[in-house]
Amino acid sequence: MMGEYVIKLPDVGEGVAEAELVEWQVKVGDFVREDAVLAAVMTDKATVEIPSPVDGEIVWLGAEIGDTVAIGSPIVRLKVAGEGNVGAGAKSSGGEAKATGATPTEATPAPSPQGGGGPASAPKADAKSVARPSAKVSAREDESATATESPSPLWGGARGGATAVGRGTAPVAAPRPEGEKPLASPAVRLRAKEAGVDLRQVRGSGPAGRILHEDIDASLARGPQLAKVSGLARNEAVEDIKIIGLRRKIAEKMALAKSRIPHITYVEEIDVTALEDLRAALNKEKRSGVERPKLTLLPFLMRAMVKAIADQPNINALFDDEGGVVHQHGGVHIGIAAQTPSGLVVPVVKHAEARDIWDCAAELNRLAEAARSGTATRDELSGSTITITSLGAMGGVATTPVINHPEVAILGVNKMMVRPIWDGTQFIPRKMMNLSSSFDHRVIDGWDAAVFIQRIKALVETPALIFVD
Repeated sequence: MMGEYVIKLPDVGEGVAEAELVEWQVKVGDFVREDAVLAAVMTDKATVEIPSPVDGEIVWLGAEIGDTVAIGSPIVRLKVAGEGNVGAGAKSSGGEAKATGATPTEATPAPSPQGGGGPASAPKADAKSVARPSAKVSAREDESATATESPSPLWGGARGGATAVGRGTAPVAAPRPEGEKPLASPAVRLRAKEAGVDLRQVRGSGPAGRILHEDIDASLARGPQLAKVSGLARNEAVEDIKIIGLRRKIAEKMALAKSRIPHITYVEEIDVTALEDLRAALNKEKRSGVERPKLTLLPFLMRAMVKAIADQPNINALFDDEGGVVHQHGGVHIGIAAQTPSGLVVPVVKHAEARDIWDCAAELNRLAEAARSGTATRDELSGSTITITSLGAMGGVATTPVINHPEVAILGVNKMMVRPIWDGTQFIPRKMMNLSSSFDHRVIDGWDAAVFIQRIKALVETPALIFVD
């Protein structure tokens, strides 16, 4: 006895009402075992895998990649041994799925290859023939169609073959294979060279494809832009890429931040020579029985920010622009903008005010690895009250960082460079770096922004102050 088992999108926690489908691991017709991963959904910036609770054959997938699915909506149907979990209500599940944007197998069969279609009269239609194909299959079909329908870029030409060769009307031809020498007399070659005609692009109308003077005439008649020797060709291809998953979350967050927050960006140059000397010395120091993480610039900046925020707590805040309330936090939760293979994420070092320089470094390393591997939890990717963004050696001279909504400030780190600095008597080499920081001008005045950055500058240029309580 065979039955049907319907899997619904489970509650992924924290009051989330819907999730975006970002990946299918199966397709219609696959047989899956219990606990096999069927799909992945994304809520905010956390990705959750959906396992199969039973063994069975996939007969229906209820959404496409990029669809937003409500919690509790059917997403997969399996044919299983036994009664399954769908009794008399099996037919009603199709209508429920339709409400979420899916296409149930019993409601709308796919058209036949001959173009036939229409409502299904038999409830036991072949699931494989009517189920929606997975997004990966659709993507491959789309790419194949694009490749087939795109016109040839050579000469902006048509897809069809060459026209019949006639006197004075030489056809447009594809380039000869590399290494194949065009057949032409010395006189024709000289004329082609003087006229700037690439003989590899000219089809000869003489015996054995020999290029004649008439073929040169026809090539020149088509226009000088077509006759010039060039290894360049126009590319008319257009690829449509659906914005899904993390990239869509990033797009939505950036659009929200720029549309609601009036940014003011303040750029200041900082001498980090002393800090770099101290950092190198601390990294060389070995302590018996103590394993310490390697220090980068960021832990020092985090501790400097903690000290500067103690003087200006309004910088460490979230602005509820709907309610008109600024939530000023005592705990300093520093988000670190990190680039991963999937896109930009912001893991959060919680309570930096309670961490020393090495604890900050260790937590940074742990979160960075979790972000890169895609194992960072929702809690580790949320809850920041201020953010640092850095592109490392690619940081440029200055940037205009976008505030991580609903925060009111972001600290941007630019690349470090050795520059000649005048000390009053001579130019000396110093390690210099710019900080490009943005503030929400609705709640942070330009003067307050400048005071905050100048405080950080003083701490970084005299790094011993970072360690003084």
